[in-house]
Formats: sequence, C-alpha cells, structure tokens
Amino acid sequence: MAKTLVISSEERTRVPFLRGILTRTLQEAGLTFDEAYSLADSIRQDLSDVDVISTKALREKVVKRLEQAHKPLVVDRYRSSSRSHAEIVVRDEEGQTTPFSRSQHRRCLESCSLSTEESSAVTQKMYEHLLEKHILDITSRHLGHLTYRCLHQDSRLGPAVAQRYLVWVDFLHSGRPLIILIGGTAGCGKSTVAVELANRLEIVRTQSTDLLREVMRMMIPKRLLPVLHTSSFTAWETLPHHDGAAADDPDALLADGYRTQAELLSVALEAVVQRALRERVSLILEGVHVQPSFLEKLPNDTDALVVPVMLAVLKPEQLRKRIRGRGIEAPQRRAERYLSHFEQVWRLQSFLLSEADRLGVPIINNNDKEKVIREIMRIIITHMSANFTATPREVFR
Repeated sequence: MAKTLVISSEERTRVPFLRGILTRTLQEAGLTFDEAYSLADSIRQDLSDVDVISTKALREKVVKRLEQAHKPLVVDRYRSSSRSHAEIVVRDEEGQTTPFSRSQHRRCLESCSLSTEESSAVTQKMYEHLLEKHILDITSRHLGHLTYRCLHQDSRLGPAVAQRYLVWVDFLHSGRPLIILIGGTAGCGKSTVAVELANRLEIVRTQSTDLLREVMRMMIPKRLLPVLHTSSFTAWETLPHHDGAAADDPDALLADGYRTQAELLSVALEAVVQRALRERVSLILEGVHVQPSFLEKLPNDTDALVVPVMLAVLKPEQLRKRIRGRGIEAPQRRAERYLSHFEQVWRLQSFLLSEADRLGVPIINNNDKEKVIREIMRIIITHMSANFTATPREVFR
C-alpha cells in the first residue's frame, strides 16, 4: 500500500500518513486503544488510493467518523488538540524536559482505578487549565499537585480518588519494585489481563509459568519426570499411587498432582522473582502454577510490594466459551484438549479458589476485562495504603 502524504500549508510540511500517530492522537482525545486503532486503520484504508491530503481535510474526515460514532466529547477534544500548537514542557527532578503527554497522564490516572472516560476527562481538564493559565513550563511535582487538587475538587470523584492518586504517586517516587502474581485455571484470562496491566503500568517484564515449564521439559526427559510433561489438571495421572482405577477421592488426587507439578516449577518461579528483586524492576508473573501458597516462599527482607490475585470464571459455560475462543485465536493452544478435560479444569479451579480463600488472596471474577483491571488496580492501591501516612505537601514537595 502506497503511503499517502499529508500536507500542512501552515507548517509547509509533507509527511506520510501514519496510523500509529493518529491512534495516539485519538487516544489522547479519549478513545480506548482498540477504538483509536480501529478508526485509524479505517482512515488508512479510505486513503489507500489517495496520494496527498491536506491536514485540514484529514481532520475533517476524522471528525466525521467520530460524529458518526456518536462521540461528541471526543470530537471536541480532538478539535481542541488540532487547533492548539502550544507545547507544554514538563521538567523532572533532574531538570530533564519532556512534552506533556495526555496519554501518559491518562494512563497514570487509570492506574488509580479510574475508568478511561474519567481519566480522559480529568486529563483534558488539566491540559485546558494549563493552556488557559499560559503555563507552558511546569515541574512534574507541580503537575502532580495540580492533578491531586483537580481530583479532590471534582464532584464526581472527590477526596477518596485523590487519595488513591496520592498513594500511587508516592509509590512511584519511592522506586520500589511492584511484583504482581496472577493465578487461575486454564482459560480464565490470565495472559490477557497480564498484558493489559503491563501496558497500563508500563511494566516491561512479564513471565508466564507455562513458558518456564516448557524450558524445564526441554531439560528433563519425560521418562525421568513424567509429572512435568503433562497438563496441570492431569498431572495426577502420573503419580506413583495412581493405578488407573477410579480413585476414592478424585479431588484430592487432582490437587496432589497439581501441587507436585507446581512445586517442581516453584524453584524457577522463585528465581524469576529473586532476579527482579535484585535488579529492582517490577514484574508480572502469571500462570496456573502461581499457587496461593507461593507467597510463603518469597523473602520477607525486601521493600518490594507483592500483590497476589486469583482470577476466576464462575460460570461453567462462560469458561467453556473462553476456552473455545482462545483456541480460535491461538490454535496451537489446543482448545479441544481443555474441553475434553473440562470437568478436571473446573475442579482444579475450585481447588485454587479454596486455597486462595484460605490464604486471603483476593479472588476476582473475570467477566469484564475493564472491570477486572480496575479491581486489580484498586487492590494494588489498597496494599500501598497499608502503611501510608504522607501528606500532599510531602509527596509533591
């Protein structure tokens, strides 16, 4: 597909139309990433036979699409950003400057368990305030304090949300690593949630326990350790006391098999966490082998914030649907195998939820991705708030 050139008569420039740039602009105007990408991709297809287009014509085309999608608030923000050429500079503690990024500011607010719509509205309000007051150079601390005050005075959000923001900013200033542990049975959405969390929190290091298991399988032959070379929900079949006959307590057998496999992987899981702690980087560790009792194996002499959660899908048919769906999206994951052993998958989930409940690990019903992300962020903020005593003046000094 040939590149369409976008011509600006005001700035006398000719640049290629870039879908990624338009996506980010639309995100800053208040669309979600999926909505922004879909619209930008549609615009690119419309321009497939167009050699050149003016910036004005391109903006009109985008506005028309937004109006057709009934996004009046986004239209206003998009038009506002198109009209304004003022660049607001933000200075960090070391004097380094970066342009004020509305998408980054919005993500920070989303980290405090605000919705995309709420975060976008606050970010836009902040941006317009800075322009109105002709503040084109501001320190990151001052920007944070203004944001705190904006949240505190908002009639819909108020002091409780402002306090969450204060706790979150204080944690970011501390330099402490954040370790998020996401457990759950097959098909409950662990990987999807981990990717979304990593994007929102800008965590670059994520690790799946399935990948660690594959590495161990390459190192240890099946004949030496058969329990490692099977699924977590069928590991019990390889245990020495299993003779193929119906067991008196199938749930206990399934739990024993799972625990045996999880214990084998716990050494690798500990190594991943220990390295993150040594390097003081945040980490998301997800997988069925992140059992609730894994917390007991982690060191206590660290200032890292460790937050465990257990994902669940509490309706059997909904879990079946999820497993079928991921089989379509990623055929290599062999959905038919999970569906043929669905009763064991379901029983393993019951065991994991019972263990999580016994050890006080939060259980989150994954029936809406956005709600799940917000709930996890709320749990993280709650952990951060446990020993928090700082005042706004101390956080933004």
